[in-house]
Parts: sequence; C-alpha cells; structure tokens
Amino acid sequence: MSIPLPFDLIRRRGLMMVLSSPSGAGKTSLSRRLLELDSEISLSVSVTTRAPRGGEIEGRDYHFIDATEFTLLSNRDLLLEHAKVFGHSYGTPRRPVEDALARGRDVLFDIDWQGTQQLAEKAREDLVSIFILPPSWGELERRLFSRAQDTPSEINRRMAKAADEMSHWAEYDYVIVNKDFEQSVAAVRSILLAERLKRRRQIGLSEFVSSLKTRH
Repeated sequence: MSIPLPFDLIRRRGLMMVLSSPSGAGKTSLSRRLLELDSEISLSVSVTTRAPRGGEIEGRDYHFIDATEFTLLSNRDLLLEHAKVFGHSYGTPRRPVEDALARGRDVLFDIDWQGTQQLAEKAREDLVSIFILPPSWGELERRLFSRAQDTPSEINRRMAKAADEMSHWAEYDYVIVNKDFEQSVAAVRSILLAERLKRRRQIGLSEFVSSLKTRH
C-alpha cells in the first residue's frame, strides 16, 4: 500500500506581474480580462492624486488622495513605487502587496516604466514584467480616439509621450504586440503559468524532494 506523498510541504510564493504600455495599447483591457479568468491574481490598487474619471470607484480602481497625503506615504517609505504621470502622482501601497505575496497570492500591476524600475530595484525576484506594444502607430491613435475618454488635446499629449514610453520596451522580461486581443490574453496567461512554476517560487520543494528519496 502506497503512502500519500506530503504535497503540503510545498507552497508557492506569490509574484508581482506588471503590464505596461503607452496609453491605448491595451494594458488595462488585458488586465481586466486576466482578473476575470484567473482567481489567483488580484489587482494592486494604487493611490493617486488625480480626480476620478467617469465610472471609477474608490477602492476598486484607485484610492483617491490629496497631494499632502501622498507625500506623507512616500516620505514614510509606505509605497513600493511611485511616479508622476501627466501632472498627477501615482503609487503602490507596500503592505497589501507584501502580505499577498507571503500568502501565495499574485498581484497584478497596471503601471508605467518608472514604477516598474522601482519595483525591480526593491523586489526583482518577485517581479515579472510585460510590455504591451500596439501593432502600429496609426492603430494606437485610433484606439485613443475611439475610447472617447480624453479631449483631442489630451490625446495629442498622450501620443507625444507614447514614443518615449515605448523606448523602454527592452527593460521588460516579455514583450507582446497586441494585434489580436484574445491571442494577447492567452500569451499573458501562458507567461503567468510558467512563472508560477519557477523553482525559486516553490517554497518547501527541497524538503518535498528529500521526502521522496526517503520513501524510495
């Protein structure tokens, strides 16, 4: 009669998955679909000094705070990363992310290259970074206009910034050209699965292998 193997010796440390892209390339849509399909990953809710946009909900999309509170969080090292984008400050609260990783939960980040660099400096082993590129410059512009969230002048400003943002693609672990949305979703999910299986994230794996040897 075989003795059950002690699989409970193995537990997984969570990871931080970053999706970055210029505005309009699709990172937010990809993030939402991934969250719908995978119950083991949750979105990191950033703090921001900008005002809510239509449909955004406090605590779900962002924590909306004023500039003074943001400065206090930054000065006390309570943010894993922070950046200024289009005149507004954004940052990731440290404690919720660290607690999630320790529990084996994955955390998804919808942040830019500046925030990604800061996460890499503080927790490179926990980080998986993906840069999303548009299939063409014209398609990027079309997507920005079609979502009807910004004024023409704001869209022009985002397009001007896009070239600089895309210049950081080589700093990321993976790059996806978002030509077909469903294929891009599948690519992100494949990356997530592979990264979850990496040896360094399997806590207790050595003990488990040792137990197999003793039962041989």
